Amino acid sequence: MKIALIQFNPIIADFEGNVRRIENRVRTAADHDADLCVMPELALPGYPPHDLVLYGDFVAHNLAARDRMLRLSAELGVGLLFGLVLANDNPTGKPLRNSAVLCDRGKVIAVKHKALLPTYDVFDEARYFEPDSAPCVAEFRGRKLGLLICEDIWTDAALLGRIEYGSDPAQLCADAGAELLINISASPWGSGKHRLREQLVAATARRTGRPCLLVNQVGGQDDLIFDGASVVCDAQGKTVARLPLFEETLFIADPERGRAETWADDDIADEIDALVLGIRDYFRKTGHSRALVGMSGGIDSAVVVCLAAKALGPANVTAISMPTRFSSKGSVDDSRELAEKLGINFEVLNIDEAFELQRKLSGFPGGIAEENMQARIRGLVLMTRSNAEGSLVLATGNRSELAVGYSTLYGDMCGALEVIGDVAKTRVYEIAARFGAIPKAIIDKPPSAELRPDQTDQDSLPLYAVLDRILEAYLDDHLGADAIIGRGEDAELVRKILRMVEIAEFKRRQAPIVLRIGKRAFGAGRRIPVAKKL
Repeated sequence: MKIALIQFNPIIADFEGNVRRIENRVRTAADHDADLCVMPELALPGYPPHDLVLYGDFVAHNLAARDRMLRLSAELGVGLLFGLVLANDNPTGKPLRNSAVLCDRGKVIAVKHKALLPTYDVFDEARYFEPDSAPCVAEFRGRKLGLLICEDIWTDAALLGRIEYGSDPAQLCADAGAELLINISASPWGSGKHRLREQLVAATARRTGRPCLLVNQVGGQDDLIFDGASVVCDAQGKTVARLPLFEETLFIADPERGRAETWADDDIADEIDALVLGIRDYFRKTGHSRALVGMSGGIDSAVVVCLAAKALGPANVTAISMPTRFSSKGSVDDSRELAEKLGINFEVLNIDEAFELQRKLSGFPGGIAEENMQARIRGLVLMTRSNAEGSLVLATGNRSELAVGYSTLYGDMCGALEVIGDVAKTRVYEIAARFGAIPKAIIDKPPSAELRPDQTDQDSLPLYAVLDRILEAYLDDHLGADAIIGRGEDAELVRKILRMVEIAEFKRRQAPIVLRIGKRAFGAGRRIPVAKKL
């Protein structure tokens, strides 16, 4: 059996466009004698549609798109497996299903409803969908196919630790006679996630003794980045096909024969590609093309303009340097040098006069209030230009600083997208080293907000290597103060950092959308009360 894996990039609620994108690839697959074309989870509406599913016409749009797929199947004489949202026909339970339809030559052969609904990290599927634990094994051209949807194979305790579910849908399909397992997925990426996903597919194949094929969505969607990286394993768990990361791809596979491509073992390169895709798709899918970045002469804004230039093209990126009396000459000169190397637009707007006027209007508040005032003037300039030009502002805060509140609300936190908000400061330096255009002076200079004389970040924060180690333990591993101290960290410092994180929660809630690339989403994946005992 020749199976076409269609790894494509949908747009949420663009039913007509998504079907058209699928159709182009199905026609190509049919020309290559594919028997079955497999699309990702919720391929017709795109994933995740969130509360759009609650609107009354949403299911009707899914059904209309389904009917177009059936007509395509009839026209080309090819089988199709695709995901969509259907109504729950039962009188009780959630009103909707996360479903898959298998059709052949225009006729529906089977309808599969997702069994395991994730509710952790960025997922909230139980808010909308009713699960169905019954195995779905469908006869297709003489083969029995076990149909699974994404989370349905996330049941391997040896790989994942504690499992939230009491059933194993893949094993149930095998027990019901499935000869081949097919999983359609919309599994968002975090660093190294594609390798874990391949291990799960391989483990599922070995456990059930059946070949297992997974097709994953690709593309940026708000804060989430989907990597594709679809994979096929034979019944012994050997990988026989891998699809590329972060690219739309059509691949015709035989689950019992093939050749596995090699993914580069380079997490930093993967993170760069993910962030570039996240920027590009955010702009494309929201109908924008031009970006504005406040250029400070520091490492964070340097990395953001490099990513933006790669994602959008240099001509579509404008960097604005906004010095005050506290800004070093090198910060402006270094920014100009980087802009020239990248070929992006560059402007210098001295805001010292505006700063002095604001000081007078505010009664010369002094201290941190005046420091934040400078950042807020810069935010005002960027947002005003954004309003006037129709461009989008890219914020430049990193995770380390956002986590502890070392940022200015309505200042450097202004923007439509927080590009590196899920990137630890130490990782920012590693990413910067991959961009040869960034001047050595930017990389080597001590990090500083330059909001007062001789200021450095380490006046307020520990060394970033120490800070990032504590934040990883707290935010990613969910360890409390005592456990982190038990790892050998300074007790007073740990309690100080954790308190800073919790105090800054109100700021984080108001941050722009943060592109997620880490183990746990720092945006929607972290749900902590603002009002609480510290």
